[in-house]
Amino acid sequence: MLSIIIVNWKSKDFLQTCLTSVFAQTHGVEFEVIVIDAGSFDGCGEMLRQHFPQVRFIQSQENLGFAKANNLAARSARGDALLFLNPDTELPGPAIPTLLAALESLPDAGAVGAKLLNTDGTVQTSCIQSFPTILNQVLDAEVLRRWFPRSRLWGMAALFAADDEPKPVEAVSGACVMVRRAVFEKVSGFSEEYFMYGEDLDLSHKLRAAGLVNYFIPNAVMVHHGGSSVAQGPSDFSVVMLRESVWRFLRKTRGRFYAAGYRVALGMAACVRLVLLVGQPAARKWRAILRWSLGLAGATPVRTEPACAALPVSST
Repeated sequence: MLSIIIVNWKSKDFLQTCLTSVFAQTHGVEFEVIVIDAGSFDGCGEMLRQHFPQVRFIQSQENLGFAKANNLAARSARGDALLFLNPDTELPGPAIPTLLAALESLPDAGAVGAKLLNTDGTVQTSCIQSFPTILNQVLDAEVLRRWFPRSRLWGMAALFAADDEPKPVEAVSGACVMVRRAVFEKVSGFSEEYFMYGEDLDLSHKLRAAGLVNYFIPNAVMVHHGGSSVAQGPSDFSVVMLRESVWRFLRKTRGRFYAAGYRVALGMAACVRLVLLVGQPAARKWRAILRWSLGLAGATPVRTEPACAALPVSST
């Protein structure tokens, strides 16, 4: 049995579209759906009772963040496999049975992830990625990704393979990640020190550390409507929270000195970007990053921001 777990935060309309596609496109698989509302009280509970009474609903009284909310829902799941799915995803085809078949056929699989598309049908390159390093974070720019899409810096070369065979990758996006329940419990689930961003990277890292392989499944295709919106117009909070989460990940996996080097390097990169972007809207983002690198801007979780997993691709 498969348990599909969805964390909702002010995404009722997206959620309804997502569930409609899940039930329309998922056949030949025994599954349950668990939706947890992370303290948004946006009416999704009423919507579920009206349109999807078979869905189990959990109402959290506060925004727990992506990791805690998913872990809470997973504890009540009955499936042998778990699919963590964002509410702003939509299935144009049988992506879920395809992912499950891949997971069952790959004995060494940690997590398996789908090919995610933006709303306009373009590939969302952040659906697979390499683990953060100082170098790939400082150089992360849309123009460099376009020029060198197969570079190991970004970890997205599997997107350009000619066949549909499962491809080993470092990390898959938390917008759609499937894992065996026993494996998820073995690595203690999502790490709850992250409020938003970074949880998927951390989970992928823990799975690899356990000797498993994370796979990208090219023929499991989903649309991720919200995947490009954050990158196009991020708030200062999300900009800072993203860097804070990467810093936490590096401190945890590479040590505090490496994490300190990341903060310094990002501050220097911000200074360069600010000179190049004088008078442009993107300068605001880099001012926020510079303030964070200097310790002048924190990333305290607040209930006015959604809890989501996928790290957005940087632009300029």
